[in-house]
Amino acid sequence: MKPVKVGVLGLGTVGCGTINVLARNGKEIARRAGRVIQVTHAAARDISKHRPCDTSGIELVTDPTLIVRHPEIEVVVELIGGDEPARSLVLEALANGKHVVTANKALIAVHGNEIFDVAQKKGLMVAFEAAVAGGIPIIKAIREGLAGNRIEWLAGIINGTSNFILSEMRERGADFADVLKEAQRLGYAEADPTFDIEGIDAAHKLTILAAIAFGIPLKFKDVYVEGISKVTRVDVAYAEELGYRLKLLGIARRINGGVELRVHPTLIPYRRLIANVEGAMNAVLVKGDAVGPTMFYGAGAGAEPTASAVVADLVDVVRTLTTDPTNRVPHLAFQADQRVDLPILPMGEVDTSYYLRLHALDKPGVLADVTRILADLAISIEAILQKEPQPGEQTVPVIILTQRVKEKNMDAAISRIEQLGSITGKVARIRLEHLNPTWN
Repeated sequence: MKPVKVGVLGLGTVGCGTINVLARNGKEIARRAGRVIQVTHAAARDISKHRPCDTSGIELVTDPTLIVRHPEIEVVVELIGGDEPARSLVLEALANGKHVVTANKALIAVHGNEIFDVAQKKGLMVAFEAAVAGGIPIIKAIREGLAGNRIEWLAGIINGTSNFILSEMRERGADFADVLKEAQRLGYAEADPTFDIEGIDAAHKLTILAAIAFGIPLKFKDVYVEGISKVTRVDVAYAEELGYRLKLLGIARRINGGVELRVHPTLIPYRRLIANVEGAMNAVLVKGDAVGPTMFYGAGAGAEPTASAVVADLVDVVRTLTTDPTNRVPHLAFQADQRVDLPILPMGEVDTSYYLRLHALDKPGVLADVTRILADLAISIEAILQKEPQPGEQTVPVIILTQRVKEKNMDAAISRIEQLGSITGKVARIRLEHLNPTWN
């Protein structure tokens, strides 16, 4: 059979990684796909630039529309990233009858509902395994491998930059700003790291995972997002002392006829396997009613780990080129007419445990005032740790761990505690999850 001709949009890290993997493993990939996969065209801003991949035999162009309109190209691989022109190019590729493979999590999270609707009407595939957790085949695992389960919840370390920063803060006892500079120097963080450190990248990925897990539309705008830029080395150290590790988690959970969608720094008991995922690695915990808790671990970024997922999607597309479109695996796991628009719970209604750190005057009765406020709002205390005052200081750090409570109650408690004359400054608050198998 004739090779399947592929056009690649973007020759950055992942684009070159994809070309390298296809070149190195071409014969093995063809054995799996049933046909040779051949990159015939690629688009880049600067086609004269030296790249870490062999582009000989590939027609390079600066105008990506030449690829999405090319009559012989059957599959377009979008690796530009971001919103536009990626969205317009993908929609034009679909309009021209081409299947699409993309690693663009922002594109899928924000515009996926529109894109999948167009693809379904045209009988085309849009594959996006590489959009979440790099080389970890988490999309396929949830969409196909766990299809016999009712997914109850998932929780993931799905941003390597943030995980690297938090790991370094713990290991070195360093401040956030210093570790961020080091992450930028090593290439783990971008010059503008906002999407990573403020949780937006993780929220894009969580949006996609939740849609596949629960059969809901993509709802990026409804995700609660809180990043790690305000995390201090003091809290990281206290968490370790109390038996917890601090991670930026994306959490999706079915509860009370709705869904929790939240990204925020989270304390996890150190004995949990996911708490020991260090550096720039990713991991996703998925709890199904039949299989129980499962964990998927691996490289969440990088040229070849991400290219591994891109090529796997290409193999899937090639395998189904002659398949009746109505018999293909649905883009978001559930048949399009079976998706349910469940409400997303506001954070005030979310139940979780908390770590609180406050500075109190070192005198009798202060803790009694604090615990009285917590009791008035039905907040049970799990543990209290009072540290020794520093030389010359009149306040002492007090750490409180609470049992599960609605966030709106905790908001009210913190507001009242901060108004006490014996409490100085703001109360630091970090959510805490035990991730027990029975959590539902």
